Amino acid sequence: MQHTPTPKSARSGAALAGGPARIVLVRPRGFCAGVERAIAIVERALEKFGAPVYVKHAIVHNRYVVERLQGLGAVFVEELDQVPKGARVIFSAHGVPPAAHVQARELELSVLDATCPLVTKVHLEARRFAKEGRTIFLVGHAGHVEVIGTRGEAPDHIVAVGTLAEAERVQAAAAERVAYLTQTTLSLDDTRAIVDVLKRRFPALAGPNKDDICYATQNRQNAVQALVREADVILVVGSANSSNSNRLVEVARGRGVPAYLVESYREVQPEWLAGRACVGVTAGASAPEEIVQELVRHLAALQGASVEERDVISEQVSFPLPPSLTQ
Repeated sequence: MQHTPTPKSARSGAALAGGPARIVLVRPRGFCAGVERAIAIVERALEKFGAPVYVKHAIVHNRYVVERLQGLGAVFVEELDQVPKGARVIFSAHGVPPAAHVQARELELSVLDATCPLVTKVHLEARRFAKEGRTIFLVGHAGHVEVIGTRGEAPDHIVAVGTLAEAERVQAAAAERVAYLTQTTLSLDDTRAIVDVLKRRFPALAGPNKDDICYATQNRQNAVQALVREADVILVVGSANSSNSNRLVEVARGRGVPAYLVESYREVQPEWLAGRACVGVTAGASAPEEIVQELVRHLAALQGASVEERDVISEQVSFPLPPSLTQ
């Protein structure tokens, strides 16, 4: 349920009748290193090998990114048997199960793997826990493509846990041989609550060497937590199928601030802004900055609102491209 708190006009400045007086953009926002790498892999492959280049699943969960790459010659498919034999295919940033690599070899496809290195880390942890004979509770949304890829690493060992209720019901073959992993794009609050239930029920629960929530997901959620201190309403730029973007909305709402997910300024409803003195703006890890700036220009034009930036965390992360694209 969405919370609608009393507007914080006393600390934000008087709200203008038709729109905000202040717009605050928070950083970090938008593209993370894994998304930048995945997009660059598609772009570089098109430059080096020419069109078409096939991509299994949306390279990242953002419609504008996908449509732009389609215009350059990328062809997006959901199944590898849709790719002509011997063609070039790119696996999306979300990762794929090992069976996809096997099928690609059978179809004689040339593979470029754009899986985010932080997702690959989770895959390696799944293999390690499986070799130890553990039941692995994978905290995440069962139908999400990242979870499908991770489950494929150890299908006989992994059980997806998506809610507190499921955490209360889940069973293991041996209570002393259990572990947990998490989808990288989840809400920190939701993940922590589910893991706490699992730890209570399974005291021997093992975990990853480092939290699986990726640095970019965590940083963007932390930035929203800072933003709710002054914003009366928060707009998150991102696509509806973007898990990390949806989690940003949940983080804001969970702290009592109305928040809305929009793909562009065209989706903003006037009633969201009515009486709001300060509008906070951020973006999910797969949302292009140009869409954010279009939104800000639209909001500022409503009443000549001022625009301010807030730097919460500095990110200095990058991931290298595959050697086949750099040689």
